[in-house]
Amino acid sequence: MSSHIDRPAATRGGVLGWLQIHLPKIVLSPTLAITGVFVYGFIIWTTYLSFTKSRMFPVTKWEGISPHVKLWANPVWEKALENLAIFGILYIGIATVVGLILAVMLDQRIRQEGVIRTIYLYPMALSFIVTGTVWKWMLNPGLGLEKLMHDFGWASFKFDWIVNSDMAIYTVVIAGVWQSSGFVMAMFLAGLRAVDDEIIKAASIDGASQPIIYWKVIFPLMRPIFLSSFVVLSHLAIKSYDLVIALTGGGPGYSTALPATFMYSQTFTRNHIDIGSASAVMMLITVAAIMVPYLYSELKAQKGVRQ
Repeated sequence: MSSHIDRPAATRGGVLGWLQIHLPKIVLSPTLAITGVFVYGFIIWTTYLSFTKSRMFPVTKWEGISPHVKLWANPVWEKALENLAIFGILYIGIATVVGLILAVMLDQRIRQEGVIRTIYLYPMALSFIVTGTVWKWMLNPGLGLEKLMHDFGWASFKFDWIVNSDMAIYTVVIAGVWQSSGFVMAMFLAGLRAVDDEIIKAASIDGASQPIIYWKVIFPLMRPIFLSSFVVLSHLAIKSYDLVIALTGGGPGYSTALPATFMYSQTFTRNHIDIGSASAVMMLITVAAIMVPYLYSELKAQKGVRQ
């Protein structure tokens, strides 16, 4: 009799135990399936299209590397890479320096730190579309800074970078640095606050000045933060699209074209899906070249800590 009574309870216990073990997998499986299809599936599909002769619509006939040859023979693509080099170097370098300086200033435990930190972080809460639109108004010679200076009586003042094909790419740098510096500051400030106070006190006892402590002691301990900042900013630079479109539209001419704007133009405007896909593959390879070593170093560091 007892065996007949205990069997349903045991069965219920077995079901509940099975659910406790497998419930996280069941809950996450739709997300994993969607990610697999719409991220990795489309990466594979885009890579395949880059070896076809797709125009307005995708075709599956294998064409070989001719779309990649056409891509690297395209002068606009060369200009986009040149602009990416200028934008990436200046954007990453200036945003890192500005963010680090702001973090060091806030690390001095100044009054109203919370308010100042919020102000610095505010630009990152805005979309790149909003940032580009605002800076487009500010840098417009007929509406923004130049007109303001003229209204103040400085008639000789001239700041027409946004319509100057030689200087327009630097306006993209200005807008990008303004938006991202606060985020970099937050990363560095968290790193500064994580440094052991005993190390700083020991350096002070040894007679090291404050600048020397930061340069010789604190900054070397923050190498992972510097690396993380570089990876994040590099990723933002490579995939920059909406900021450029809102600020300059890729112009004047192609003076501010970047790989992302080139890819969109070729794929959806000029109906060259093959060349657009080839440019997307090149962007993916560039991002992977940055992310894979970073992830490898992180995993290696975690493995070393566990051991």
